[in-house]
Amino acid sequence: MVAAWMVAPGFYDGFGPAQPYNFACPPHNAGANQKPNSGHADIKVVSGVSEAGSAYTNDAQIVLGFLPGAFDATGKTTISVDLSPLPTCPQPPGIRFVTNVYYVAAYAPLVKPSHVVLLYSNLLPPPSDIYLAADPAGPWTSIGANKEAMPYTITTQTKSLGYFAAGYSLSSPPPGALRIGGSQVLPIVVAVLIGLVLLAGVPLAMMRRRRARGEVEGVEDEG
Repeated sequence: MVAAWMVAPGFYDGFGPAQPYNFACPPHNAGANQKPNSGHADIKVVSGVSEAGSAYTNDAQIVLGFLPGAFDATGKTTISVDLSPLPTCPQPPGIRFVTNVYYVAAYAPLVKPSHVVLLYSNLLPPPSDIYLAADPAGPWTSIGANKEAMPYTITTQTKSLGYFAAGYSLSSPPPGALRIGGSQVLPIVVAVLIGLVLLAGVPLAMMRRRRARGEVEGVEDEG
């Protein structure tokens, strides 16, 4: 039930991304690309308590879910939440981001942990953590990741808002890091090895042909 109200309709349909990922800085193998979307939500306040709700971008690439009383709603009737993709793609030292960087701002501070869900592309290695920063220049801090998540999503909880992105530490790349364009590297390595074997066999074949030609010429001379 919690997952149902914290995501946009159709967000979890199927076993892969519902649509191609919208990159702020698309990789070379992304093909046609659209710019990522922003989002806005108004969380209602009833009797001084903010209601449960969610905020997400129009392309549902980042979703935040708020439990009842998640905000300090003193003196408010609604709490606005804005989500904006960063047009640039910072790559902090020691971290590789595989999603866009999103800035999430609310007009009231969080007082309860809230859920964060980030969608990622199958064109890049899967992230292992969600990172948070107060400034895009950093410092960036890992806020972890839940083990249970739907395909092509990473989720965790946050106690504050700011800049969010998903990625992995360069000192310990994720198990799925050996991927290029959504496929594993093993078939590529096998193809390269086969090519090397074939190339290595060319000189041997030429030597055999020359040797056979020499034997034929020797027999003709003896005749």
